[in-house]
Amino acid sequence: MVLAFLFLASLWAGAQNALAGGGSFVTLPALILMGLDARSANITSTIALFPGQLVAGYAGRGLVTDAPQLRFRWLLLISAAGSFVGALLLLATPSNLFDRMVPWLVLIATCIFVWGSFRKKPLDAVSKLGPWSTAAFQFGIAIYGGYFGGGIGFLMMAVLTIGGMAVRNAGATKNALAAIINTAAFLIFIFAPGIHWLEALVVSIGAMLGGLGGVWLLRRVPEKRLRLLIVAIGVLLTIGLFWRQYG
Repeated sequence: MVLAFLFLASLWAGAQNALAGGGSFVTLPALILMGLDARSANITSTIALFPGQLVAGYAGRGLVTDAPQLRFRWLLLISAAGSFVGALLLLATPSNLFDRMVPWLVLIATCIFVWGSFRKKPLDAVSKLGPWSTAAFQFGIAIYGGYFGGGIGFLMMAVLTIGGMAVRNAGATKNALAAIINTAAFLIFIFAPGIHWLEALVVSIGAMLGGLGGVWLLRRVPEKRLRLLIVAIGVLLTIGLFWRQYG
């Protein structure tokens, strides 16, 4: 029964990761409820969600595109480098500071996404993030992703859409970059103590199936409804994170 609950949570997390991000905010508390300490739950969650992110990234590869004035391969290299730095930081330091920052980061990213998606003035009519700004933001997100990981999908969606990328393409590109970020973290965490392999296997299977469902929705849901769905996930995540942190 407990593992069935974890499997259902991982299905939702995989779909949420593919659509907008924040799936670790589902699996992390689920693993903690199963008795894992926060650090082990964080590492186990990262290991377990990794196959689902690979599946989602590969399934949506046809929608992956370059950012304006910044090729995808540079985003890929920047993401890998930042993730290695963040993963090494996690092994060396506690995650309390980043844990406190997470609700604010998701709130800011959701607000930026809303501003870029629903304001009356078309995005093309205003200046966008330049390539250096996009690269700097992505490097910072990748460091955070390797360190903690929660909410990187929303942060990348905000940066990529404000940089001029269409939401559907930003979602697929975000999935591919998230897979790269977690590849770097995976290669470091796989040798770390504290991984609970049975729970990781359950989450991994559920997240892969959920990720395929999320990519299916990403391809077929109309763009306006997709934006609304992403915002709804962001609002619910923000409320839940602030409640967990300050409630």
